[in-house]
Formats: sequence, C-alpha cells, structure tokens
Amino acid sequence: MPSEITPGRPGNLTPEQEERLRQLWKLVFQVCGVAQPENGSEPAAPAAPVAAEKEEAKPKKVGRLSIFSRRGRKESESEPAPTGPTPSVILTSTKDGDEDKYGQLKHFHETLASQSPESIRATIWSMVKHDHPDALLLRFLRARKWDVEKALIMLVSTMNWRAQEMNVDGDIMKNGEGAAAEAEKNDSDLVAKRLGHDFLAQARMGKSFVHGVDKSGRPICHVRVRLHKQGEQVEESLERYTVYLIETCRMLLQPPVDTATIVFDMTGFSMANMDYTPVKFMIKCFEANYPESLGTVLVHKSPWLFQAGIWKVIRGWLDPVVANKVHFTNNVKEMEEFIARSQIPKDLDGEEDWEFSYVEPVPGENDLMKDTATRDRLVTAREMLVKEYEEATLQWIHHPKGEKGAEIKARRASLANRLRDDYWVVDPYLRARSYYDRIGVLQPGGKIDFYPSAKKEVEVEKVAEKVNGAATTAPIFVPVVPAVETSADDVD
Repeated sequence: MPSEITPGRPGNLTPEQEERLRQLWKLVFQVCGVAQPENGSEPAAPAAPVAAEKEEAKPKKVGRLSIFSRRGRKESESEPAPTGPTPSVILTSTKDGDEDKYGQLKHFHETLASQSPESIRATIWSMVKHDHPDALLLRFLRARKWDVEKALIMLVSTMNWRAQEMNVDGDIMKNGEGAAAEAEKNDSDLVAKRLGHDFLAQARMGKSFVHGVDKSGRPICHVRVRLHKQGEQVEESLERYTVYLIETCRMLLQPPVDTATIVFDMTGFSMANMDYTPVKFMIKCFEANYPESLGTVLVHKSPWLFQAGIWKVIRGWLDPVVANKVHFTNNVKEMEEFIARSQIPKDLDGEEDWEFSYVEPVPGENDLMKDTATRDRLVTAREMLVKEYEEATLQWIHHPKGEKGAEIKARRASLANRLRDDYWVVDPYLRARSYYDRIGVLQPGGKIDFYPSAKKEVEVEKVAEKVNGAATTAPIFVPVVPAVETSADDVD
C-alpha cells in the first residue's frame, strides 16, 4: 500500500488549492443553508440569486422507486415542494460559453429550485460515508481543474443524480443483493421479479467483480466482457448493477488510495457482446458522478475488430483525461507493467490461483437494519459529529492562517478521522451486506482483506467507544461460508 499522499488530496495541498477548497466549502454551505457569519450568532441572510434568471420553484421530482416496491406509489403522487427560501449562491458567470457535456448547469439550477437545502446537505453527507469530507469536495475540484464554480455545479448536479435519478443510498445500497434475492421469488410482481433476477444474474456469473490490488495499491475491478450479451438483462437492471458495483468498490478504498483500476478482459469477445448503451452509462457515471475515481483502465486481449472500429467510437465519447488512462495490453508481460504477476489471475496467465465464485445472500445477514431504534440513535450521534465538522470548517473559512488556523485544521483532521470510524459503526444499519462482506473481504470496522480464510467469524470492532464513548448494543457476526462454484452456464 503506497504511503505517500498524492498531490491535491487532504494533507497534500498547495496554499492555492487549500484556498479553493475553502471557497468551495463556503458555497456548499450556502447551498445547504448552513453558512453563518463569523460570530455564529445569526444565520446568514440568503445569498444573492445565481447569476442567471431565478427559476420558479417546482414540485420536487420523484426519484426512482425501489425496484422491489415499484407499485407502492401512484403515478399522480409527487413529493411535496420544499419549504422556505430557494437556496442560491453567488456565481460570477453563468458558464454559458463552457462545454457542458451532461447538462450539469441546467441540473444545478433545477436542483436549487426543486430541492430543499436540507435534502441537498443530507445527500452530500450520505455520499461522504467513510471518506474524508475534504476528499469528496477535492474530487470535484480536481475534475474541474480547480474552478470553484464549475466544481460546485458538478457536485450539486451529482447530488441530484444520486437522490432523484438513481436513489443510490436510499434504495440501491440499502436494498442490495438480499432484497434482489427476495424479489426474484416474488411471483406476484413480475416486473420486480425480473429486475431482481437480472440484478443477481450479473453478480452470479461474475460479469464484474473486485479482487486484489495493482502496483499502486488500487483495487482491481475485473469486467469479463464475453459474459455480457445484449438484451439478456433489462437496461434498468444493468444501470443499477453498475452503480452498485461502483459504490461497493468505493467501500474497498483505503487512504491514501482513492482510485480504482478496471481490467476489461476481452478474451473471447464477439459482436454479440458489444452493447453501446451500458458503455455510455458507465462513461457518464465516471465522468459526471464519480469524478477522479479511475486510476487506470486496461483493455486486455482486445481483438482487431474492437480496436479498428468500436474503440474509435467509444474514444470519441470520452473526456481526453479519461481516454488517456486507457491502456491496451495483449499479454501478461504487458499487464505486469501495471499489476504484479502475483495479482494477475491464472486465467489471464498470471500466478494468482483464485477464481470468482458467488456466495448467495445469507438469511438474517441484514437483520440489524430492522433495529431502527439503534439505527436512529447512531444516526443522531453521527449528525452531531457532522455539525461539529461543519462548525470547524466555518471557523477555518474565517481563520485559515496563523496559530488559530493551525488549531482549527488540526481539529478538522481529528473530526474527519472520527467521522470515518463512526461510519463503520452505523454502516450495518444502513447498507445491505454484499458478496464482499459475506466472503470476508470487507470486514467490520472497514478492514479490507482480499485473502480471508475460507471459514471464520468476524466481530465488529467496538470503535463506537472511541467515537461516541459508548459501544454499539450488539456485536455483528458475519459468517463466511465456503464459496459455491458458479459459471455463466448456471444462469438462465
């Protein structure tokens, strides 16, 4: 695991970068309604409207419903419009002349007009999870070349996508594989049954999975392209599974590593495997909603058919920065430039004697999510930590330098560590267990072990004691059972 902090990350910022980070936090606080004057006695007056025509408040857009309760709301129903003043921020220009590939400026204005400051704030902190809060904002700053206004537009647009379009934390990660397995058995709702089956089919066949690390310590996501057949899964299920895999991979990142490597294994590729729609969705995810998350992309053993025609089309869709991260490898020696041979699986001519085999959801593995009393207590405690971090950040905005500034920065760093530890306490009450939890790769407390023993029990580390001064009500035991071999042929 590399020990050096990459430039542009918490702990390795130039004075100018640190100033841009303060500016972005200030604008984020304005959007979220938490900005206050220096003395903190009175809330700040609403900021001037964005330098564009202020939009009329619209009814809040209803996000995607859970695939497992799609019929739970009538189409005519909608979320209530936000109350209170429409949040606004001061921008020096409308950025109209800038390329806006995914219409993020429009989404930015729509989000401010349709969502409450509280809902935007909640989505931001929900995305933070175990990250350093600064690290999340810095991703958007780096992606927008340290332009604070562009970074804010991108961040707010992403929050709208997470909460309103995909419902990442309230549905995809909350329900996970366990709910898909239940939906698969639901003969009374054929739509939910199909979506649950399609979701799990991709997991079972090992179309995509995360295993091992590259030479830079990045988790490796393997995509076996030959296992995808156009039309086998409905589009919504493909999108949900893509987001689920990206979010799960985020859980496997450990500082200072903050990016992942993707290996597209093109062995046995044919035109039957080519499907542009999910490729476009994946590109949009990484460019628009998960900025600065890709370290390296390896396209391995791609046939002439792919390189001569298909790649030219795909490259035209890619941001040049992303396109430059793509490398073509044809053999294990070329792949070894990026990944140690010991980490390359034998089916790719490496030395790692490991094969993917899916482990089905275990009955009762998500029982802690039913303990709403404990969940609410832990969420309330976390909210207090979040407020402490926000207050410290407001102080840092007003006092960035000198002895006082140094004290505030030290306090923010300490609070960021507490937030990270605290996340793993509340995680079992908010996120359904995944394949990686079941096999022991993702362990309680956020520990990562890509080579766990075949059968063991792991107990949650009582990190709550050092975070909140009180342990969780009960330890969590995750049985790791021997894997059962599956293949694409086993999936209908």
